[in-house]
Amino acid sequence: MTNFFITGTDTGVGKTRATITIMAALKNAGFDVVGMKPVASGAQMINGKLINDDAKLIQKQCSHSVSYEAVNPFVFRFPAAPHIAAELEHKSIDHNQIIKNYHALDSASDILIMEGIGGWEMSLNEEYTLPDLVESLNLAVILVVGLRLGCINHAILTAQSIAGRGIKLCGWVSNHLDKEYLTPDQTIMALKKRINCPHIADLPYNPNFDLDNLSTKVSPAFISQI
Repeated sequence: MTNFFITGTDTGVGKTRATITIMAALKNAGFDVVGMKPVASGAQMINGKLINDDAKLIQKQCSHSVSYEAVNPFVFRFPAAPHIAAELEHKSIDHNQIIKNYHALDSASDILIMEGIGGWEMSLNEEYTLPDLVESLNLAVILVVGLRLGCINHAILTAQSIAGRGIKLCGWVSNHLDKEYLTPDQTIMALKKRINCPHIADLPYNPNFDLDNLSTKVSPAFISQI
């Protein structure tokens, strides 16, 4: 089966919201699903361990019990781009450890969903990027577009960058960030014409994070093709 990488047009566009929504939809369809957020920045110390809220949500949504460290092997206190956060804490990100965790989780599940950090073009260290990781693991990409001013440009450029690496962009998700945004329908229509992959979910503005409702927004056609 295909495993997926969730990327976004920027930071704060709803990647985690989309990740656990898709995980829930796949679980409801009968799949055994696990998730990863291999690198996270912006964390707090809980019981002597740094914990990132997004990674914890992904861990909780896994079909079976997995350790936090398996889901999120690299976590940093400072909210910054991964290689910068690592440098500030005098640490490094070993992509080989991420790949090791990935294979361990993948071997015990039907589908693995990996969430990125920030936008698409993120560096993990001086020599290795998130796109390098996606390419090496042969993951299909799902692009999350946060509906706000500027998102059309960001979405098209991100889709072009993914395609330029020869990586499969298998779908995109629109996420309503702001109930005051005036042109969501027009924005979605514009992107449907410009992004060459299916629109697999439209996540409504929902400050209460009703996961049962959100999971119904994932296209049945997308799930049936897995």
